[in-house]
Amino acid sequence: MLKRLPEIGVNFIDTADSYGPFVSEELIAEALHPYNGLLIATKGGLVRPGVTQGEWPRVGDPNYLGQCVRMSLRRLKIDRIDLWQLHRIDGKVPQNEQFGTIREFIDQGFIRHAGLSQVTVEEIEAARKVFPVATVQNRYNLADRADEAVLDYCEANGIGFIPWYPLAAGDLAKPGGVVDTLAKAKGATPGQIALAWMLKRAADPRHQPRHSPRGECRRRCRGAHRRRVRRARCGLVAIPHNQSYSG
Repeated sequence: MLKRLPEIGVNFIDTADSYGPFVSEELIAEALHPYNGLLIATKGGLVRPGVTQGEWPRVGDPNYLGQCVRMSLRRLKIDRIDLWQLHRIDGKVPQNEQFGTIREFIDQGFIRHAGLSQVTVEEIEAARKVFPVATVQNRYNLADRADEAVLDYCEANGIGFIPWYPLAAGDLAKPGGVVDTLAKAKGATPGQIALAWMLKRAADPRHQPRHSPRGECRRRCRGAHRRRVRRARCGLVAIPHNQSYSG
């Protein structure tokens, strides 16, 4: 499926060294290197020690972050990462040390642009004093809008906002729920309705289909899908964020 992404119009791929761990970057390189026309983004600073539940450990030690960047470069088979994002700010390490390390990555030519993940407006402002924040990747979807202030800040300051968990692991697309009902009325899929709401909310949210089944990924990327999404936008803002979507 990775090899087909350029054919179906995908030009932005977001991953992380903790996905697998390491496997995602290796598969992307195997399938798509040398990435003609593709922007590859990855993240570091979050550790997945194994099959565990709960939060993955955050590691913001500058030496470890340096290792993250160098190993991602090796796995992705590139000399510079177009977009590298700090997966989480580590509360055990002074955040300016982490931001300063990212500044060094830019100055040294290891990364072209840098971003943050799951942060507050205050943390973005602190980071911008040290390095140019190109993107912010926070959890955001039709049912979870806790980071509206972050999205507003990014829009106002020209920072790309990348929503993760856009379909709430499929919960928003379950049969029988309000999204499913609206989808049937609009002649679209529940996933398209949920993404259409996101597109209406923000001018340029970037959606990553990395966890999507093969068929759904194709449907989201085809031109016909885009036309259906545009038509489906009408009436979406009336859906309350505290609505149950369990079906």
